Amino acid sequence: MVRASGIRGYAALMRSLRADPCALLARYEIDEHELGDDENLLSLRSVIHLLEDSAAITGCGDFGLRLAERQDVNILGPFGILLQSAETIRDAMHYGSRFMFVHSPGLATTIHDPSELVADSVELAVDIRLANCPLQRQAIDLTLGAADRVTRMLAGEHYRLHVVTLPHTPLVPVSHYRRFFVAPVIANRERAGLHIGNVTLNASLRSENSVLLRMTEEYLRREFRNPADSLTVRVRHALRRMLGSGQASKEHVAAMLAMHPRTMQRHLDAAGVSFDGLRESVRQELALHYLRETRIPLGQLAGLLGFSEQSAFSRSCRRWFDDTPSGVRAGRSH
Repeated sequence: MVRASGIRGYAALMRSLRADPCALLARYEIDEHELGDDENLLSLRSVIHLLEDSAAITGCGDFGLRLAERQDVNILGPFGILLQSAETIRDAMHYGSRFMFVHSPGLATTIHDPSELVADSVELAVDIRLANCPLQRQAIDLTLGAADRVTRMLAGEHYRLHVVTLPHTPLVPVSHYRRFFVAPVIANRERAGLHIGNVTLNASLRSENSVLLRMTEEYLRREFRNPADSLTVRVRHALRRMLGSGQASKEHVAAMLAMHPRTMQRHLDAAGVSFDGLRESVRQELALHYLRETRIPLGQLAGLLGFSEQSAFSRSCRRWFDDTPSGVRAGRSH
């Protein structure tokens, strides 16, 4: 689920593009009146489909970015209060990683310190965690754009965004993204991320309030439980990061999670899942994402998915989708 505030301004944006939002909202069983209450919970999967269809119907390939322009820290509710009460931007980012599930259990932010791409920077990565996730270009753009706007508002004059990375091929010229982020943008990367200078992270927040911070953190801990705490979810996330490194083995994943491989397998057995089955599922989901939303060469894509050669990737595609990688990319498979 995701809080209705996550698509605040959707109906107004659709009407500004001379499109009626009601029919699309009804298709995904969302009432426009539900969008008026930020606390209402919507199906994240339905919202992702809604954004993709809205972009297609309006012919607006940067629909997600345009919706992000209407977002600010207030869409996060009590979670947003926590961020504004932190002492530094770095602290706010860490709170963001810990409590994003309050806004939506299917969204996640991760801090990669240091950035692998830019010196003297960290990467704030955003991710959508749904099994068999549909096309998500617009949802990723919205999430990344909202993260930029929230961080920019918190940091003020100290904000230094060096590079933005996208995990897909944009439907509009990259210049649209550069205008939004006011920074260089690189498409077809491993993940969506904001590469932010350390000078930003060390900046103090003008609104820092230690008493409010403690009260809000305690409230969130008491009232909300992170549904992503299960080992299955953590293993899937680790596999997404490690597939292309050649280290997506049971031993390496267990080491990443600070567990013994037999302990990890015992917990997975209790949950009724297998490590090999999870790895196959993650590989299939990533394959569908890369084939549908990027133009990464198939040979390179096979390596990203942990295949030793392209022919092995092709055989797996036929098993998963009953088609070749090129056929899936061309849209023959659904």
